[in-house]
Amino acid sequence: MSDMNNTLEDVHTPGCLGEKAELFGSGKGNVSGSSSLSLIPLHASLQPPTAQLSKTAVCKGNRKSEEGEESLLTDPFPNPFPELIPSTVSSLVSDCLLPWTKSGATQVIKVYNEDNTSRAVEVPTDITARDICQLFVMKNHCIDDHSWTLFEHLSHLGIERTIEDHESVMEVLSGWGVDTDSRLYFRKNYAKYEFFNKPLDFFPDHMVSLSSETNGIMNHSQLIQTFLNSSTCPEIHGYLHAKEQGRKSWKKFYFVLRRSGLYFSNKGTSKEPRHLQFIAEFSDGDVYTLLSAKKIHGAPTDYGFCVKSTKRGSPRDLKLLCADDEQTRTCWVTAMRLFKYGLQLYQNFIQPHQKQKASPMRSISENSLVAMDFSGHKSRVIENPSEALSVAVEEGLSWRRKSCHRLSSHGSPSTSQSPMSNIALHMAQPWFHSKLSRDEAHRLITQQGLIDGVFLLRDSQSNPKTFVLSLCHTQRIKHFQILPVDDEGDLFYSLDDGHTRFTDLIQLVEFYQLNRGVLPCKLKHHCARVTL
Repeated sequence: MSDMNNTLEDVHTPGCLGEKAELFGSGKGNVSGSSSLSLIPLHASLQPPTAQLSKTAVCKGNRKSEEGEESLLTDPFPNPFPELIPSTVSSLVSDCLLPWTKSGATQVIKVYNEDNTSRAVEVPTDITARDICQLFVMKNHCIDDHSWTLFEHLSHLGIERTIEDHESVMEVLSGWGVDTDSRLYFRKNYAKYEFFNKPLDFFPDHMVSLSSETNGIMNHSQLIQTFLNSSTCPEIHGYLHAKEQGRKSWKKFYFVLRRSGLYFSNKGTSKEPRHLQFIAEFSDGDVYTLLSAKKIHGAPTDYGFCVKSTKRGSPRDLKLLCADDEQTRTCWVTAMRLFKYGLQLYQNFIQPHQKQKASPMRSISENSLVAMDFSGHKSRVIENPSEALSVAVEEGLSWRRKSCHRLSSHGSPSTSQSPMSNIALHMAQPWFHSKLSRDEAHRLITQQGLIDGVFLLRDSQSNPKTFVLSLCHTQRIKHFQILPVDDEGDLFYSLDDGHTRFTDLIQLVEFYQLNRGVLPCKLKHHCARVTL
């Protein structure tokens, strides 16, 4: 790291302090302060990585060629006819989709999804995680909402992590052992860059501070800029459970995270350099979340994470940590990502939005649209605003009557129709997951991002005639039962004991996407699965 202290001395602590130092087996000593330079604003013009990134922002997976870096900022138009692309590798990774992958060397990789279906593809050796995601979005005809993500899943260690969009996939694969069960997963991750939109949700006040050397006060409006700028000195601090080296027991210590690395205090909550024991730094390591932390690693909670060296894969080399709640774990993991990749993460975040601005889908202005009347023999422009409003209302009512007629003829909740015909309306919706248990719903939402509004609908396991809405709010997953309401033979669905009724689940979801109602937040992102 840029402000890493290279003159760290070994700490010799007698008695119980020495036992604490053996917690991670490779302590390197104490930490001192760092320098302070100017702050990089978020709205600064985007430059090529070589012109703007500091040491903390450059990773091994970043291509060094000037041509490759400039093309990352261009706006390639996606191929509108993916079914016409041949199966050869030169066409599979087409110039219109991935213009910077010009390498002649190729390699076959296999990618999985949540259902453990997989697909093998032949790709260039310089391909990045974002390239892979764009390729599968095109091949599976998915909607590219910039949330599709590539994950590294190490089953033998019980850990996984998000592969950053700019990382080289082949470099990730090169760190895998021959006999290990390691996989690439392709799925959504709505929380990947959400900390840029809502930083205070990810960094609570009591866990974030500036280093004592600057004597500054944290300005929340510039919180993310502080993390992105390698010359400023933010800190993450708090208690974590740590796995003792070579033992099954976990102990609680006070930890401090700085740009130079992760430390724990030998004396309570002291941050004095002589009391901070070095644990790990991030230039040659990655942060992973623990899968089934209690079951696999014996952790006190399921909110575990770890730092794994890119050079070592043994479970004994993992720095295993555990938080008391999801918000605390998310704060530590997000800060470690920011400290390692710096401004590169922000460039990954804004790149898709820059493409959208550079190539708008529409070529006309919405201000040029006018209200038209097609009721007579000749069409006419409606110039009176009051008349235009009344016509719009009438059109809406007419559309509503047609929709109700469609439902009546294709599965309406009437006495003459079977309730099963109404259920069939939502079976094909991407947010409906049918026979999904409560634990599986919790796992799926957690995998796809614990941010406000992530949801799915499923069958109730306790009552076969009802449904359940599983929704994430404030990084917690809540479950709401959808009850059927019988009104004189007509069947409706409701979340609030019949006060608000809907003819089918599609109507219910569309309503709560626009209105919060009795829910803690609106429905925003649905959990989706794809079959590769």
